[in-house]
Amino acid sequence: MKPPRDLRTYRASRLLLGAAAALACVQMPLARAQAFTEVQSALVDYARADLLPSKDCAAMAQFRRADIAALHAESVPATDATPGYCHVTGTLAPEIAFEVSLPARWNGRFYMIGNGGHAGDGLDDPGRVVQRNGALKLGFAFAQTNTGHDARKEPGASFVLSNPQKAIDYAYRAVHLTATTAKAITASYYAKPVAHAYWNSCSNGGRQGLIEAQRYPKDFDGVYANAPWVDQTGFTIGALWNHKAMTAAPLTAAKLALLANAVMAKCDALDGLKDGLIDDPRRCDFDARRDVAACPAGTDTDACLTASQADAVMKVYRGPQGQGKSLFPGYMPGSEALVTAGPAGNPPTSAWLNLIVPGQPDRKPADFNLAEGTMRYLVHTPPKPDYDWQSFNFDTDPPLLEAWGRKVNAKSTDLSRFRSRGGKILMSYGWADQVLQPLAGVNYYEQAVARNGADTPAFFRLFMVPGMTHCAGGVGPDQFDPMTALINWVEKDTAPATLRAAKIVDKAVVRTRPLCPYPAVARYSGTGSTDDAANFSCVKP
Repeated sequence: MKPPRDLRTYRASRLLLGAAAALACVQMPLARAQAFTEVQSALVDYARADLLPSKDCAAMAQFRRADIAALHAESVPATDATPGYCHVTGTLAPEIAFEVSLPARWNGRFYMIGNGGHAGDGLDDPGRVVQRNGALKLGFAFAQTNTGHDARKEPGASFVLSNPQKAIDYAYRAVHLTATTAKAITASYYAKPVAHAYWNSCSNGGRQGLIEAQRYPKDFDGVYANAPWVDQTGFTIGALWNHKAMTAAPLTAAKLALLANAVMAKCDALDGLKDGLIDDPRRCDFDARRDVAACPAGTDTDACLTASQADAVMKVYRGPQGQGKSLFPGYMPGSEALVTAGPAGNPPTSAWLNLIVPGQPDRKPADFNLAEGTMRYLVHTPPKPDYDWQSFNFDTDPPLLEAWGRKVNAKSTDLSRFRSRGGKILMSYGWADQVLQPLAGVNYYEQAVARNGADTPAFFRLFMVPGMTHCAGGVGPDQFDPMTALINWVEKDTAPATLRAAKIVDKAVVRTRPLCPYPAVARYSGTGSTDDAANFSCVKP
């Protein structure tokens, strides 16, 4: 494996998921990590699909179950992309659109993906179809839902205006109802119950997966939650905080690049290896007021930060404060790293652009857009579409979000029922996530360990990914197969000691690294290529 010719150019300009794609990921559900790529080395042959249907596909339109308002079944012939399958679509009352796709030869397993942002995804979205086709080729029964509304007709969180029930469906009901209904349809079609059920999704979909384990522990045997939106209301407060800071002291793209380069120069080598990755940003003692060139008083150029701009950056790192206390974690040094979106040759830009910092004065960054919608339509009952975010008082207003938080947040650490039935959870988070704060995931895992005991890793493991942004992308190795590891764990009781991650540029693997179960970290052996996972091992920090 050859390393990049110029690592500085590589980390500044190469990215599979650029800022524009990350913006889309806030709204669309993508599992991102390369599910099932290690099927050939799996401990169980989950690609063996020899179970046949017990009835005609058309007969599934007559399937009856409580809450089904409409049902349609259509036989889809085999193509180069998929085997033949029975495509069952329907509506669960009041407006939960769902599908379950049933392959002509079934492997006995059920596989479901979730939704990004405020959901409402079209079930025929190209990204979702790709995931469905990949699962069908391996013989999985596949399911998905839009959680009860169509974002093309009711954008953002405005869906509650037509029916308040849609808030509950979005928060937790739609996924549970779809899972139980789709598994029942699957069992009816093959005249055999589902042997194992798996969840795989990122962002809001990661939240949905954790909610399933917490509220409905019988729905899934294995849950993969990538970059889960653990605390939607805490995130909302944080996004309002960041927007206030960045509105008061705007940063240009050039200033963000200056910041990103300063962070990397300060913290890259803290793990003993200068490789363009910050393996644990909590060790990075970075202060924009000290470590970035300061503009002389009365001046403001792209080669420096003014005092107010440096203060604003530190507010983003520190996170929202109220009554002198931290309300929610901030973003990590390294999350502002330089990336390139679009065709090769585009100038690198900060991952914060359009996500935390508006790209244009009249544009809302994606994180703030999510937060404003949450405040206007979900936090307030009845909704307040004209709610002015600038009225939010960080000392007195956080309790306003508590009622909605009890419905939507995936913060419960009581996983005893899920664990007792043999359930397994794999969770991952990019240390450079610029959409959701990675410490929210770390804090949840540590709280889960405190609640469930020192042997929590026997059923729940967290893998932190250095240099990875939201769900995937960034400067670090971001492609790995969590699903084979999860299936091995559920069905063979073999917990993943590591996950092998790769960085792929122009369809070529340029770097591999082991991902380690938190709190372990990967350390270089001192010999061999630093771009080869074989030369690293997991050690306690």
